[in-house]
Amino acid sequence: MRLARPRLSQRLKERLLGVGAAALILPVVGGIAGTAAVASAAPIAHRAPAGGYEEAFVDSSMGPIKVQIQWAARGGNAALYLLDGLRAREDRNAWSFETNALDQYRNDNVTLVMPVGGQSSFYTDWYAPSNMNGQKITYKWETFLTEELPAYLETRGVSRSNNGVLGLSMGGSAALTLAAYHRDQFKFAGSLSGYLNISAPGMREAIRVAMLDAGRYNVDSMWGPPWSSAWLRNDPFVFAPKLEGLSMYISASSGLPGAYDQPKKFIDYYNTANAMGLEALSLINTRAFQVRLATLKIPANYSFPATGTHSWAYWSAELWKARGQILDTLNAW
Repeated sequence: MRLARPRLSQRLKERLLGVGAAALILPVVGGIAGTAAVASAAPIAHRAPAGGYEEAFVDSSMGPIKVQIQWAARGGNAALYLLDGLRAREDRNAWSFETNALDQYRNDNVTLVMPVGGQSSFYTDWYAPSNMNGQKITYKWETFLTEELPAYLETRGVSRSNNGVLGLSMGGSAALTLAAYHRDQFKFAGSLSGYLNISAPGMREAIRVAMLDAGRYNVDSMWGPPWSSAWLRNDPFVFAPKLEGLSMYISASSGLPGAYDQPKKFIDYYNTANAMGLEALSLINTRAFQVRLATLKIPANYSFPATGTHSWAYWSAELWKARGQILDTLNAW
């Protein structure tokens, strides 16, 4: 005599099948096929951590790049990239210790993103490693800042399209370049003491000398010889039409010593003299760029303090002046 099997209700069958499917998927998520399993599920809404500071190493074609991050105070999706100067260090981005940038934006709903490294790089994609200092990798900073880093930040809740970028000196020129060619990523760009008329007489030679002084980098490995089209592609004065509609903050001081210049030793006087010359050159470049935008009828906010040299205390003050514009543009109050 055979006993009749108990019949399962349709609802119970569906519940059991659902448990079985989950049991099959869960081990895969932790293994090699994890990415595919997650991608096939419903999209996961990421949210940035609400405040706090973190250091991350982000994969790139140059190897792991250290990035210092101060998260938006209330978990917002906006980010401000802060770019370093020509002598960028390999351990920390100078915005994090030469200025009070972290304190300035600690209570604001914007994530500060400070990539580390890139001495003499102009944050651009180079043709080849520098052949004068034994560099082993080819700089690919534009690729990192517009593809690899945003992809990582997106997994942490930062938008790919609600960002600003601001830099000083080398970083100021680069900020405008990145924003011009990646308008889908950047809504704001700021240049503090940047070199914005690279095609002006003597500027290419000046950049060559400066890069040799800052790490013995060969500018020909970056944009090729002076007649290469890459020089024009990275000159804000030339690509200015691409900046139409972008929120911009542009600043340069007179080069005259101000409140933050108080030399006491010979080396201080030497450094101050250098900073005066660099800032005066930046001012000439920036004024020419201002005229260029005016002829194109492209608006920007400008700041031309009566005193100030090419040094961090002045850039920290300018970052604070730009804060309202940045937060308004990114809706990050």
